[in-house]
Amino acid sequence: MAADSEPESDVFEITDFTTASEWERFISKIEEVLNDWKLIGTFSGKPLEKGIYTSGVWEEKSDEISFADFKFSVTHHYLVQESSDKDGKEELVEDALPLPMQDLLCMNNDFPPRAHCLVRWYGLREFVVIAPAANSDAVLSESKCNLLLSSISIGLGNTGCQVPLFVQIHHKWRRMYVGECQGPGVRTDFEMVHLRKVPNQYTHLSGLLDIFKSKIGCPLTPLPPVSIAIRLTYVLQDWLQYFWPQQPPDIDALVGGEVGGLEFGKLPFGACEDPISELHLATTWPHLTEGIIVDNDVYSDLDPIQAPQWSVRVRKADNPQCLLGDFLTEFFKLCRRKESTDEILGRSAFEEDGKETADISHALSKLTEPAPVPIHKLSVTNMVHSAKKKIRKHRGVDESPLNNEVLNAILLFLFPDAADKLTDGSETRPTSSAGSNPPPESEEYNLFSQFKSAPSDSLTYKLALCLCMINFYHGGVKGVVHLWQEFVLEMRYRWENNYLIPGLASGPPDLRCCLLHQKLQMLNCCIERKKARDEGKKANITDRSPGGSSGDTGKAADHSGGDYQKETDKEKEVGKSWESWSDSEEEFFECLSDTEDLKGNGQENGKKGGSKEGGKEFTNFKPEGRLHQHGKLTLLHPGEPLYIPVTQEPAPMTEDLLEEQSEVLAKLGTSAEGAHLRARMQSACLLSDMESFKAANPGCCLEDFVRWYSPRDYIEEEVVDEKGNVVIKGELSARMKIPSNMWVEAWETAKPVPARRQKRLFDDTREAEKVLHYFAVQKPADLARHLLPCVIHAAVLKVKEEETLEDISSVKKIIKQIISHSSKILRFPNPEDKKLEEIIAQIMSVEAIIARARSLKAKFGIEKCEQEEEKEDLQRFVNCLLEQPEVSVVGAGRGPAGSIIHKLFVNAQRVATMTPLDEELKRSGSADERRLISGAVADFPPPAGREVILRTTVPRPAPYSKPLPQLSVAGEQARWAPAASVSVLTVPSFDRGCFSICGCEMEPQEPFSSDT
Repeated sequence: MAADSEPESDVFEITDFTTASEWERFISKIEEVLNDWKLIGTFSGKPLEKGIYTSGVWEEKSDEISFADFKFSVTHHYLVQESSDKDGKEELVEDALPLPMQDLLCMNNDFPPRAHCLVRWYGLREFVVIAPAANSDAVLSESKCNLLLSSISIGLGNTGCQVPLFVQIHHKWRRMYVGECQGPGVRTDFEMVHLRKVPNQYTHLSGLLDIFKSKIGCPLTPLPPVSIAIRLTYVLQDWLQYFWPQQPPDIDALVGGEVGGLEFGKLPFGACEDPISELHLATTWPHLTEGIIVDNDVYSDLDPIQAPQWSVRVRKADNPQCLLGDFLTEFFKLCRRKESTDEILGRSAFEEDGKETADISHALSKLTEPAPVPIHKLSVTNMVHSAKKKIRKHRGVDESPLNNEVLNAILLFLFPDAADKLTDGSETRPTSSAGSNPPPESEEYNLFSQFKSAPSDSLTYKLALCLCMINFYHGGVKGVVHLWQEFVLEMRYRWENNYLIPGLASGPPDLRCCLLHQKLQMLNCCIERKKARDEGKKANITDRSPGGSSGDTGKAADHSGGDYQKETDKEKEVGKSWESWSDSEEEFFECLSDTEDLKGNGQENGKKGGSKEGGKEFTNFKPEGRLHQHGKLTLLHPGEPLYIPVTQEPAPMTEDLLEEQSEVLAKLGTSAEGAHLRARMQSACLLSDMESFKAANPGCCLEDFVRWYSPRDYIEEEVVDEKGNVVIKGELSARMKIPSNMWVEAWETAKPVPARRQKRLFDDTREAEKVLHYFAVQKPADLARHLLPCVIHAAVLKVKEEETLEDISSVKKIIKQIISHSSKILRFPNPEDKKLEEIIAQIMSVEAIIARARSLKAKFGIEKCEQEEEKEDLQRFVNCLLEQPEVSVVGAGRGPAGSIIHKLFVNAQRVATMTPLDEELKRSGSADERRLISGAVADFPPPAGREVILRTTVPRPAPYSKPLPQLSVAGEQARWAPAASVSVLTVPSFDRGCFSICGCEMEPQEPFSSDT
């Protein structure tokens, strides 16, 4: 057995040298990716249109491969083109060059303003880049670079892929690439050299031609002609000859008596600094041949004025300071404050001494205690008197964040009715109604409902703008808290003295608005109910007094001492039922003749209200609370006409009260007892309407009530009676006949009590105190979050207003996006801070764009143009500068825009030469400095960028080879990128060359890093 096992052990010791190495696996992965992306084979294509590299759509696909444990990302960049014809492959020419090599010779898309750097240098429409996956990783050694080049060369050869493959080497910020493209019998090597400094002999065209010809190494004696494309870029940074047109806000006017709708009602707008920092002028000679132009270290024919093509781009200032953006940012910072009002201003400014201490028992006692109805002249002084009196106890007048002048101006803006003289308790306030609000079809109207803010003419909207301005200009968060305290004290003053709040639509709270606006509407409802009730009591007392007359009514508020005591005694004589009257308008015209009738009816109601029939026992009652007759309907049993009663209005609810009520009802559970209790809680309004109906229709039954209240639940049908006549017979629906039906139980317990003597469904005193308490406990952060939708709403309206003056199409699109985005976020409570910051950032971007448009208009003097046609051309030119990366100048240096740009550079040069020269400059001996001293000033500064593309077709490596391409690019920090094509297996080759100087290789708006 031992002998038999020895051969087996020898077999397992054999080493398998056929195992693939890491390098082979890496090449296999490259081939696999190229096959997956279907980049193998031969492709045909049409010559590209001019400008397609900028206007077309570029897409990319990425994948990840690894060489051992080093990860690479493989990215396919390609220009999206229309699909070629089905017979496109049949049209392929046998000896046609690969498509990338044809692109190297195409001159339609030289110097694209916005493209990938490889597209700008080599003019390729499609290529693949292999780069280290991590930004921190880099291929630095020459051996690793050669290994990667060998890998892609083998991969291209094995797959037959004709798409160029590049490898990114060195650090990514240097944008260094090497690559290869293979075709049938041809190969193009893409190389790159990056130097720190350009040698002097290569800073002009003649030196570049020398290096280009030496690189080609053409075997032909007469060298084929070299086509040249040159671009020189000039940068204008000096705008001293133009003042920035934005006027800063006049802060003195805000406290100088000019505060009003023009100041506090509008947000500021515009940039505080010039949002355009530089203007880049690119002068281009697109088609030149060697020998036509001279450009060396001594003389140059490249005069920018004579250039056939001009194009301009502007460099925008990074994050320019804008007024509207600063306002929004500072106000949003309030949302993150943690301090309470007491922590900011010390002890509570609402704290009172003695009997004025704000206590809930004191507040609720107002339900039973009589209250006088004082009638004063409503003025700013009266409004803030009590507030100032309370605040002075805790700090001196000088310590107040807002001085009296500013505070009074703000309150007058918020409450314009304060200046009106009021008599007999009547007001002339400008209440918001359907006529004053924007029509429902208007965009502004839809905005407040989409943003859940408040109408643009409402008090809440104005308050938000005032707080925003106070936060920015007058004391920051302390000023905001001070104004809010004054506002809350004003609300209490109006509640206690029956003064309606201006700037609020009548009716119940609008649930489309923010919660703070709903609370103000709720308080206004309370004031309306309280005011109507007090006026009704006063009118009844005056009518019952022996010598009462209409003239005494106006003096009721002036009674004091004994007179006031008599009025109080008369109120008590009426009884507590008056205290709980509803405030519906009709109730004040149906007062009982005397107190005895009132008491009598109340006693009889108590005795007979529990009757199950609820009909015949009350036929002798005098009907009360009738509104009008209900058509031709009659009661079923007595046959009397059926009257619609005066009912109580349902209690208005804000969204937080509705949510609280729904939570309470949900907690009752699904049991039978819980469902019964839930039904009773929801039937309070039903019970009130039943009592009103019984009072208005003595002798009625449940069927009569259902016929008026819910006609669908009373079913009528034709039947034949005993005499053979067809009669109509009705009965209650099936759901009304269910045992323990809530409608039946409510009808049995309902008493014939008119609405004016019922318990109030809406306790205005309690609800008003709850609203005032809610206001008093608001922190600055809570207040800011309540009003932020209004501020964003105002900001959107402001940018829309400013945009109409400029008419910029891109801004219109962004505004639509802002409205759509904001409506989704602000519609829900407590939106995330990050999403709110995105909205503010979008508004700031629009403000910056409009500011740039105004800056360019000022620089190009559009408003000064006398000819309308020239003015329109300049306007279109400015709009294109804002929306496009680079704009061609019609007429180059001789057109309207070109003439203005020329003057800008000339003025900048003159300003630069007028600066005094110090002694060191005078002692220096360079040619440029001597030229400055001598006064020979050029119209343009030295070019900041120089790009040259050199093209030719030569046979390589042998004279009988087919002509094929080469390219090179160089700049101040020299970049030379040759694309040398050679013929393999005696197939002709072609060379194309490009050379560029300056840091404008890919995107001149992004200068090359100074670390090079």
